[in-house]
Amino acid sequence: MSRQIIALASIALAASTFSGPTIARAQDLKLPPTMSFTAYDTGTAGFNIAVAVGKMMKDKYGSDVRVLPAGNDVARLAPLRAGRAVLSWMGSGAYFAQEGVFEFGAKEWGPQPLQITLSSVDCNAGSVGVARDTGVTQIKDLKGKRLGFVVGSPALNQNALAIIAFGGLTKNDVKIVEFASYSAMWKGVINNDADAAFATTITAPARELENSPRGIIWPPLPHADKAGWERVKRVGAFFNPLVATCGAGISPSNPIELGTYPYPIATVYGSQPADQVYAITKAMIVNFDAYKDGAPGATGLAVKTQTMNWVVPVHPGAAKALKEAGHWTDDNEAHNNGLLKRQTVLTSAWAEYGKSNPPADEAKFLQGWMAARQAALAKAGMPNGFEE
Repeated sequence: MSRQIIALASIALAASTFSGPTIARAQDLKLPPTMSFTAYDTGTAGFNIAVAVGKMMKDKYGSDVRVLPAGNDVARLAPLRAGRAVLSWMGSGAYFAQEGVFEFGAKEWGPQPLQITLSSVDCNAGSVGVARDTGVTQIKDLKGKRLGFVVGSPALNQNALAIIAFGGLTKNDVKIVEFASYSAMWKGVINNDADAAFATTITAPARELENSPRGIIWPPLPHADKAGWERVKRVGAFFNPLVATCGAGISPSNPIELGTYPYPIATVYGSQPADQVYAITKAMIVNFDAYKDGAPGATGLAVKTQTMNWVVPVHPGAAKALKEAGHWTDDNEAHNNGLLKRQTVLTSAWAEYGKSNPPADEAKFLQGWMAARQAALAKAGMPNGFEE
């Protein structure tokens, strides 16, 4: 893990624990005196937002938060699973981990009972940024180009494949170039070792590419192209159309029709204490004004912008805070219960698969698990989401 974590940001976080049945005031919140968050690499939108939230917690409550940047989803979740972190700022990797697919289909992992607190949807999109000097103007033009992948990061890799699917392209239509981390991937594009990579439009590396000799372009995903969007959703069901108005080469006067999903997502395990998760979530809600301008994309954490009824359940502690803020309905509760049931089906299927003497070979193990997973979900009347 130490090799995965390339930097450490120390900031302070509010110390308080939920201590009563009544609605807590900001000054009544009780959080641990020190906490660790994990996030994407230094300089990314996810890392910067984590730091902004941590600074708010320092200023308001005086506790210490360490933000640990890690280059892939496995590295971000490992400290959370081990209890060395209380929250991980994730992307769609939270969904892949819940489902036990890609890297999370390895015998060391399996389906993870992750739950979410707050997530951000702002003026930025998540898409494939392309070096302008390639001449690419449409997604379909990426055929034969070098597409960056990050080892151990199914979120970034699958997201990239979802975007290129808009142009009718698959992994076989591009040249995959693997990198050790998100930052290394974008450095690869800047240094002409790759031509394109997935990111949120406001990420710092995209700005670096924009200001480099190569330049940047975000090939559009026109919302009127229904067939293109159907292809996107078959690969990345969590994407939704969005008109991006901020980011590298993007502004309100130069918007682009792209797509997005909540990012970053403040993620916890379902086993974490409800009072602690409540306090963390409540602190972010009631002190929103103190950090909303602290990093690009942080305004997307506002209660009114929360993506409800998504693909990963909300933690009960967070649901309590959202309900107090007037942003939790009976429909949300019913949807959440369905997602929690799905997690139970997946974890039970994983346990049964482990008892079946599965193959030791990694590829065969994953293949067997995906078949067992599909059978368990079908028996429960639930969609697979990852057809072979």
